[in-house]
Amino acid sequence: MKDQDAHAASGNPARCYIADRADGRDNNFNLIRILAASGVLVSHAYPLSWGGAVGQPFETALHGLSLGMVCVWIFFAISGFFITRSFDRKRSASSFLIARALRLFPALAVVTGITLLVAGFILTQAPASVFWAQAGEFFVRNMLLFKIQYVLPGVFESNPYGPAVNGSLWSLSYEVTCYIGVLICGILGILGRKKIFAVVTLLFLVVYAVAMVTDLNPRIEQLTRLGLPFLTGMIFYIWRQHIPLSPILFITATALSIVAWFTPLFLPVFAVCLSYMVFFLGYAKTPLLLHYNKLGDYSYGVYIYAFPIQQLVAQAGVTTPIVNMVISFPLTMICAMLSWHYVEAPAMQLRHRKAQKPLKTKQAAE
Repeated sequence: MKDQDAHAASGNPARCYIADRADGRDNNFNLIRILAASGVLVSHAYPLSWGGAVGQPFETALHGLSLGMVCVWIFFAISGFFITRSFDRKRSASSFLIARALRLFPALAVVTGITLLVAGFILTQAPASVFWAQAGEFFVRNMLLFKIQYVLPGVFESNPYGPAVNGSLWSLSYEVTCYIGVLICGILGILGRKKIFAVVTLLFLVVYAVAMVTDLNPRIEQLTRLGLPFLTGMIFYIWRQHIPLSPILFITATALSIVAWFTPLFLPVFAVCLSYMVFFLGYAKTPLLLHYNKLGDYSYGVYIYAFPIQQLVAQAGVTTPIVNMVISFPLTMICAMLSWHYVEAPAMQLRHRKAQKPLKTKQAAE
């Protein structure tokens, strides 16, 4: 069904649906993403300053769900929607894969390369021969994502948290796995068949339920937890003509999250409700906030540069989380801005040259 049929299908022409605002770029998702990336920085400041035994903010209050993980869920919910939209608009496996690769890997290659150079020539306490013997493997494994190498010889070994160089990269392999799920659904035509997609959703929920009550492979368990907000974002796109952007639903989602806190179902309920709240706020018509879109999408850069910069600050002797945040945030933002304007946006332009549709660097990234 076309987006313009939404009102006719609903029988309520006055109500606003996701489909009414899904086509344009006048939204707040760039702002939400940068806030989420900054939230990860804030969350990591505590264990990086005080050691891994220290919990991250909200971890106790949210049944083991830290501020950092809430922010990662926000990323996955937004990705589920826009990655599904990306395939729906391209309808080509090759175009989809190229777009996704250009969005993730150029910036990842640059941050990994810079990390190796800074670590190898400035930070490492290990002999040069020992360090550089592992540098190639570090680069390759971190680019492949699925067997990430977090440690380099002689780097950050005396830090409170330990020697992890860039602990934030762990979520990227799960995100790529979700992308592959979208690709498979798209190739099989499932994205355009709501009844079949509903069956796929039900099967996922069965696996999620099994993971809640039994011990599965840790990677499968983590994939189900991250996959739920991602799947919710996919559902919001596929049923965008039927999902209203309603303050009443926003309040209801908030209330459901509070009620679910007292039950074993808090995490899945909160994942779905949080996803709805993100999209309500993302498509809220707030002209002042829309000005942020003129700057660019710095969230990915913040996410991949924050951890090593925070580890550098910790190595300098800063053991107070607030001070770590104050020093690390502007440095991270500088790196993120440079990454966006000189790596990420130019890389994304490459995917449009074939179609002769250049992308302005200030537009929101899919």
